[in-house]
Amino acid sequence: MPAYEEDLSEFDRYDAQVLGISIDTVPTIKAWAKSLGGISYPLVSDFWPHGMTALKYAVLRAEGFTERAIFIIDKQGQIRYVDVHAIGDQPKNSVLFDELRKIQS
Repeated sequence: MPAYEEDLSEFDRYDAQVLGISIDTVPTIKAWAKSLGGISYPLVSDFWPHGMTALKYAVLRAEGFTERAIFIIDKQGQIRYVDVHAIGDQPKNSVLFDELRKIQS
């Protein structure tokens, strides 16, 4: 998440809104963001009904937590890119910028 924060101006160049979604409660998300030094883009709670958004995007695990996933959704609401990856992995933002360039062209 801090890597997205560092590259917000680049996301802005593509007219892209970064948004973090977690199945944690709002106070937990706020505390987590504070522990990272603050996050300026929106962080949203998918706590109740528990994981409903994650379920709709097919990333809610049976154990009740989510996959680590990135979605790029265009302005018409169509999913244009999906990356589901291990919790410890994060694709480089350059990969996301490449995908955003494809959407714009």
